[in-house]
Amino acid sequence: MILLTDDLRGRLLANGHDRDADHIPVVKFFNPLGEGVWLATELDANGDTLFGLADLGYPELGSFSLEDLTSVRLPSGMGIERDILFQTDLPISVWAEAAARVLTNEPWGSAHPRFRKSVFQALRFLANRARGAVLRVRGRRRSS
Repeated sequence: MILLTDDLRGRLLANGHDRDADHIPVVKFFNPLGEGVWLATELDANGDTLFGLADLGYPELGSFSLEDLTSVRLPSGMGIERDILFQTDLPISVWAEAAARVLTNEPWGSAHPRFRKSVFQALRFLANRARGAVLRVRGRRRSS
């Protein structure tokens, strides 16, 4: 699988020119056989260094290498994949905050133990809750 299409590369490079912004993740990479998820928001001009949130069990914001992701060889000839269905409207700061809260089991960790496993499950919960609040503010009924 091609990890970065020309369109994704262009969007990441454009974000890389404005490093002070709180960008929305452009692409999600994942290990199809286990732990490992990367959300990329920016790409350096060198074409290799990505910036975003990496979750290998302990999520953190930082840089990671596209070449390193491409070179990973898993059993059965598999490698790191790109989530072709990934879409979000949440900026990377929200993802990072959720990751920190999941890591420390706060605030929803004790109330919702099923969300402890994954930052992405926790974010789904937060996004659905936020969408519900927006729908209530607009006077619409929340659909379940």
